[in-house]
Amino acid sequence: MKNLLEHIDSPSDLKKLAPDELPHLAQELREFMVETVSKAGGHLSSSLGAVEIAIAIHYAFDTPADKVIWDVGHQAYAHKILTGRRERFGTLRQYGGISGFLKPSESPYDTVTSGHSSTSISSALGMAAARDLRGGGEKIVCVIGDGSMTGGVAFEGLNQAGHLKKDIIVILNDNEMSISENVGALSSFLSRKITGSFATKVKKELESFLKSIPILGEGLVSFIKKAEDSIITLLTPGMLFEGLGFHYIGPINGHDVKELAAVFSEAKKIKGPVLLHVLTKKGKGYGPAEKNPSMFHGIGPFDKDSGKTVASSHLTYTEVFSSTLLEIAEKESRVVAITAAMPEGTGLSMFAQRHPERFFDVGIAEQHAITFAAGLAKCGFKPVVAVYSTFLQRAYDQVFHDVCLDNLPVVIALDRSGIVGSDGPTHHGLFDVSYLRHLPNMVVCAPKDEAELRDMLFSAIDYERPVAIRYPRGACPGSDISGPPKNIEMGKAKILKEGMDVAILAFGTMVLPSMEAAVMLEKAGINAAVINARFAKPLDSECISEYAARTGKVITVEENALAGGFGSAVLELFEERGIKCDFKRIGVPDRFIEHGTQQQLKLELGLTPEGIEKAVKEMVGKDKRVLGQGTYRNCGG
Repeated sequence: MKNLLEHIDSPSDLKKLAPDELPHLAQELREFMVETVSKAGGHLSSSLGAVEIAIAIHYAFDTPADKVIWDVGHQAYAHKILTGRRERFGTLRQYGGISGFLKPSESPYDTVTSGHSSTSISSALGMAAARDLRGGGEKIVCVIGDGSMTGGVAFEGLNQAGHLKKDIIVILNDNEMSISENVGALSSFLSRKITGSFATKVKKELESFLKSIPILGEGLVSFIKKAEDSIITLLTPGMLFEGLGFHYIGPINGHDVKELAAVFSEAKKIKGPVLLHVLTKKGKGYGPAEKNPSMFHGIGPFDKDSGKTVASSHLTYTEVFSSTLLEIAEKESRVVAITAAMPEGTGLSMFAQRHPERFFDVGIAEQHAITFAAGLAKCGFKPVVAVYSTFLQRAYDQVFHDVCLDNLPVVIALDRSGIVGSDGPTHHGLFDVSYLRHLPNMVVCAPKDEAELRDMLFSAIDYERPVAIRYPRGACPGSDISGPPKNIEMGKAKILKEGMDVAILAFGTMVLPSMEAAVMLEKAGINAAVINARFAKPLDSECISEYAARTGKVITVEENALAGGFGSAVLELFEERGIKCDFKRIGVPDRFIEHGTQQQLKLELGLTPEGIEKAVKEMVGKDKRVLGQGTYRNCGG
């Protein structure tokens, strides 16, 4: 058969195909995705499972006039390829290339920005309400995974949609997984399903039987058929959605593209909210992804024939967190671990195996995770919530109201803080210092390397108050983590290099680049002190104040938004104490940072040794002062 994909640059091209050609197109799409993602990485298994859904949507609906909202975006690669981005798909998630998620500025077919889960139904309902207010006629469709259905906001949307009775179509892409295997009562309920073909067979046989009984009147036949529909609904998860006011259709084979297109076309004619329950297989069509869908959820470059990736020679911060938490749990039986549907991503899989009774996966429900942790802490346990920085944003009120207000000893392990790279603006963890440090009772800290992460986690367990430890995505620098952990006194900085011309106050990932910059500055005749702040809250006020007084020049460096970040905390300290000195903050400006490698983005933002060196030289300039060296008594060693 001819190559179909190379002739499709828009849904109008897709509609020229005969229904019998669609299965071959699905195969071509899968091969194209595997080939491309194997070179640069990406979210593969979810998109492989949703190929037929994407084809059927653009075949049956009039996009972009009809609006399609893809929940999260992990499942939308086929959608991107079919909507004019096939030739640029090789730039996926690369600096200057197309986004790995949905992005309206990239294409009119991307209706909303979509990088966090469970939001599609609410967005679709808002668009449907707007359509009806202005008298429009377009169809509104959203595609949401069963994993995303565990998020509370999805049910808020379903509840309102059933109440308003707006014409929207919700496609539930049910692959029995989110990133890892689904958990919870909803997952069990969705698994209680019979196939669409079996349900159809039951209906046909009952209808045939009724017709063979001549004494039955039309009214009785109609009543019995309604009862039969109710029985079928009871045997499937339709009972839940019918109860919420949706017309439920399914389950449907999500890999029969011709059937999907036909069902979607019929669903357009139904008034009111409709839920189409579509069964798919995550990683469909690529053996390694089918066998290990979690690994291929988000993966770097890999060998497409074997599915093997290139392993790093260094431990990752996530791995160090994982091993350290296990080490702590062996000694402290009150430690429990909590994740929001990401045991692999946050490094808690081993904890789950070793201590299943002390491990809790709450599904994609970060708000619940934090309040659940607060309940455990209230009763004497020491919960550790492992969550990506960007996803903790969804639980801000719970951190404030349920943890900090009662000063509960919940440790929040903020993985993927800072610049995460190719996932882009929806996933960069660039705001956690800003949104956490102003909460009373909260401790905010960040290690410079893996050894300090280990020490911080051990220390935080004993602080007996809310603690957030932020650490980056990726490989550690390679420091020694053998030997017993060291206690870190809360709020104490550490001097790494003494100096008299300028003080560089570095936080977390910016400590080692600052040390490199200091070495380069020495060659230029500038003697820079480097202070590993370790804490954005509480600050080591005495140490910072003394260095500001001695050098008269202070630069703060952080991998966080400048607005409200670590540098702002230091400025507030200077204002409170009336300290006057030359001051500069290096960090992330007030804009969203696009995707690219971590190194590319740090270079752009000046968060490299060269960028720090340049900023120091601009500050010190020709006004280099020679000061006598002294002892800085109030700073940690």
